[in-house]
Amino acid sequence: MTTLDKENSSGNHLQDAVRLSKTIGGPVNKGDVILRVRDLSVNFWVNGSWFTAAKGLTYDLKAGEVLAIVGESGSGKTQSAMSLIGLLPKNGRATGSAKLKDTELIGMTIGQLQHVRGNEISVIFQEPMTALNPVYTVGFQIVETLRTHFVMAPSAAKARAIDLMRLVEIPDPVDSFDKFPHQLSGGQRQRIMIAQALACDPKLLIADEPTTALDVTVQGEILKLMRELRERVTAAIILITHDMGVVADMADRIVVMKDGQVVEHGTSDDIFNRAQHPYTKQLLASVPHLGSATAEEELPHARLTLVAEGEQAGVPMPETTSTATPALLMDDVAIEYPKQGRRAAFRAAHHINLRIDPGEVIGLVGESGSGKTTIGRAAVALLPVVEGRLIINGRDITNAKPSELKPFRKEVGIVFQDPGSSLNPRLPVGESIGEPIMLHLGLRGSELSKRVENLLDSVQLPRSMRNRYPHELSGGQRQRIGIARALALQPKLLIADEPTSALDVSVQARVLKLFQDLQAEYGFACMFISHDLAVVEMLSQRIAVMRHGYLVEVGPTKEIVSDPQHPYTRRLLAAVPVPDPAEQRRRRELRDAIIEQEQIVS
Repeated sequence: MTTLDKENSSGNHLQDAVRLSKTIGGPVNKGDVILRVRDLSVNFWVNGSWFTAAKGLTYDLKAGEVLAIVGESGSGKTQSAMSLIGLLPKNGRATGSAKLKDTELIGMTIGQLQHVRGNEISVIFQEPMTALNPVYTVGFQIVETLRTHFVMAPSAAKARAIDLMRLVEIPDPVDSFDKFPHQLSGGQRQRIMIAQALACDPKLLIADEPTTALDVTVQGEILKLMRELRERVTAAIILITHDMGVVADMADRIVVMKDGQVVEHGTSDDIFNRAQHPYTKQLLASVPHLGSATAEEELPHARLTLVAEGEQAGVPMPETTSTATPALLMDDVAIEYPKQGRRAAFRAAHHINLRIDPGEVIGLVGESGSGKTTIGRAAVALLPVVEGRLIINGRDITNAKPSELKPFRKEVGIVFQDPGSSLNPRLPVGESIGEPIMLHLGLRGSELSKRVENLLDSVQLPRSMRNRYPHELSGGQRQRIGIARALALQPKLLIADEPTSALDVSVQARVLKLFQDLQAEYGFACMFISHDLAVVEMLSQRIAVMRHGYLVEVGPTKEIVSDPQHPYTRRLLAAVPVPDPAEQRRRRELRDAIIEQEQIVS
């Protein structure tokens, strides 16, 4: 029985499983070299020639060690890791050597790889919603992994799957076993992916952006889980990420890649404190640091907190000395998702009082499911307001009919979290940008073309890009197109819903700088929804904190960051990873202490 079995078996059911003998390298002890990579290169056949995605990677990885591979999109970090288990596209090839213990992985046949995948090497993919099969329950998918590699009775496989779900702290694992992926939150789906990856006690775990798009509290829980699992199972981890805070929290050694080549390789301490290569220094300089930004001028809004989370009165309306008509005013607003079939209506936001003045940027933060996006969608009339008043630029749209909303649509814009799914894949991006101008202003021909080109100029993209389709652009370019489309009608209010969550730090830095410049140029008011508090601190004059559908604290950015009043805000800030290993250890200890204190109080 393995270490993982011993720690998680609640009975003798696992004895029914006759485990296949692992033929690759035998048992593993902590400190043993698991993986030896020598001169590994990855190439793709594109338009009649070979394109190099990664070149000359050389490193060793020991059991119990975390190696972080960092770099921009397109640097080759993911493809170099996927080549280890033969998951390259059909037009890709890998050369060089990668030995798991003494067994060569490069050049393995499909039949040989079937034994390696999941059994010896497992992968936690970046997006569990696409990696998990939507038509099967999550429990069945873990069982399928177990029975593919081991001779197990269905009852033993189910018991083992529930043990694994319990290990990764899935709430009520017996009930969750029969749930489908869409019935779980993003953090829970990521935990299911980790449970599936650990099912066969692999020697090597490849974690490809395991915390991208997770809010900071869930991210903190996932990272804590991975640290604990590294101690429980003697596995090596390759961590692929663009989040330098996550790297500081997890990595023992770091490989920095640019344009397919390794530009720097060293210990976590060396890379963060004594970086040598200019690109590594640029990468670290691009990371926003929580607490480093300070508001030059604070707006005269009162600081408000709830005495207890869930208090029915909600946060009272803040007092303000501004006489200007607010760009957004929510007065004791409640928002519901309408009834669908037998599913009852769900109230996602309660007693919301929020004001955004012209030209002001307010950051809205909180966990997944707290109601942030709900408020943003209600502000652009995509969700109904069932109580209270919603006033946009002096116009009460609380009970407005769809036919009455056309003038309102000209005054608000929204940047969605995933521009890849919000842009029409069948239209060139120039047509997507020009569509709202044509519908609302009636412009066509050369006039419309000129407006589209000016918008491309404003988001720093070449005019020739107007004829490309969304799939031909990078994530950062698609996000700029989304911003250009949202600004097409020069709105007075912009809702930015997680616009930088899935971008590399260097691309994110350019998009945020662009956002600041555009906000200064156009002067629009903005609700910036994000789980990245360092980004929110950089952009916003005030921060509003949400939890479980309630606003729990609203105040000037500097005060919220430096002196949070509500316990939840303190925990939220303590969960933010920072790109400094020593500081991150201190913050992790602080967060664990806060959580422990909350458990004692409750």
